[in-house]
Amino acid sequence: MKDFNYYSPTQVVFGRQSEEKVAELVKKYGGTKVLVHYGGGSAKKSGLLDKMLRLLDEKGISHIELGGVVPNPLLSMVYKGIDLCRKEGVDFILAVGGGSVIDSSKAIAYGACYDGDVWDFWNGKSTPQAALPIGAVLTIPAAGSEMSDSCVITKDEGLLKRGVNSDLCRCRFAIMNPERTFTLPPYQTAAGATDIMMHTMERYFSRHQDMTLTDAIAEALLRTVMNCTLDVMHDPEDYRARAQIMWAGSLSHNNLTECGLEKDFATHRLEHELSALFGVTHGAGLAAIWPSWARYMLPRHTSRFVRFAVNVMGVENDFTSPEQTAEKGIQAFETFMHRIGMPITMKEIMGREVTDEEIEIMADKCSRAGSITIGSLEKLSKKEMIEIYRLAK
Repeated sequence: MKDFNYYSPTQVVFGRQSEEKVAELVKKYGGTKVLVHYGGGSAKKSGLLDKMLRLLDEKGISHIELGGVVPNPLLSMVYKGIDLCRKEGVDFILAVGGGSVIDSSKAIAYGACYDGDVWDFWNGKSTPQAALPIGAVLTIPAAGSEMSDSCVITKDEGLLKRGVNSDLCRCRFAIMNPERTFTLPPYQTAAGATDIMMHTMERYFSRHQDMTLTDAIAEALLRTVMNCTLDVMHDPEDYRARAQIMWAGSLSHNNLTECGLEKDFATHRLEHELSALFGVTHGAGLAAIWPSWARYMLPRHTSRFVRFAVNVMGVENDFTSPEQTAEKGIQAFETFMHRIGMPITMKEIMGREVTDEEIEIMADKCSRAGSITIGSLEKLSKKEMIEIYRLAK
C-alpha cells in the first residue's frame, strides 16, 4: 500500500433543481463579476444558460458570457477568455457544461493570474501559482473535471493535447442535477460512461495491489456504471440510473479510487494524441485503445487482469488457466463497449486503418520526440507506444 494524501475540497450540490442555488454559491465563494463560460448551443437551447444568468441577475451579480467551447478545448478559446477576464475585471468563473467547458474555464483561471503565456504550464516552462475561483454547473457526466485537479487543453498549432494537474484549479462548488442529462444522445452517454470507467481503471491497474478497500470501491463503481449505462440506453429519463452515473463521474476522478495506489494513465496519454490529431470523441478513443494496452500488459500482470475479469466483468475464474480468464475479461469489456455503441479499435472509430505514418506521429507527440515515458504499471517508451497503437489498428 502506497502512502497517500487525499484532498477533495469541492462542495457538491446534487439533485433535482440544484442549479437554483448557483447565485448563493457564487456569492459564498466571493464572486462579484462572473465570466459565464459555456460550449455550443445545448446550454442555450435547454434554457439552462438563461436560467443561470437570470439567477445571477436576481442576486445582483454582474456577469459576462463567453460561449463556443468545443470538445478537446482549444488554447485559442482560452486566450479569448483570459483577455476578457482582464478587460472586465472578472473575479469568478462559472462553467456551464461538461468537462471541456470546465477545463477551458480552469485554463482561463490560470491565465488570468499569470503574466506570461498560459501555455507555459502545459509545456513545462512554469507551474501555476494562482487561479481565479471556479464553480461548475455540470451537464455531461464524463470527464470528472468538476472535482478533479486536472485540466487538459489542445494547442491549435500542432494539435498538441496536454494536461496540467494542480489543486489551484479545483472547483469551489459543483452543481449536479441528473435531470439535465436526460436529453444526452446515446453516443454521448456511452462515451461519457467509458471515460468514467477509464478514470477508475487507470488507477485500478496499479503496481500497488494491496489496497483492498480502494480496489473494492473501484470495482463497485465500475459495475454500477456498466449496469446504469445499459439502463439509460433503455430509458433515457431513468433518474436513478442517471444519478448513479453522474456521481460516479465525480468519484472516478477526484482521486478516491487512487488512495493507496499509483495511477497509470497510459491509455489516456495515448488517446490524447488520437483525439488531438483526428478530433475523435475522447471516450470513444479510450474504448479503442484500452483493449490493446490491456493485451500488451496482460502477460506480465496476469493476476490483476484476472481480478478485473472476475470481480468487474463477471467472468468465471478458470483456475487452471489464469491467462485465459484474464483474456475473457478483456473480451467481456469489448462486448460491453459494443453493446453501448463504442468502438474497440481505431479502425472502427476512424472508418479506416490508421497508417504507420500516423502512428509514428502520435507516438512521437506522446513521447515528446522520445524524451519521456508514460504509465506507471510499466514505463512505456516511444517503441512500446508504437506497438500498442499498432495492436489497436
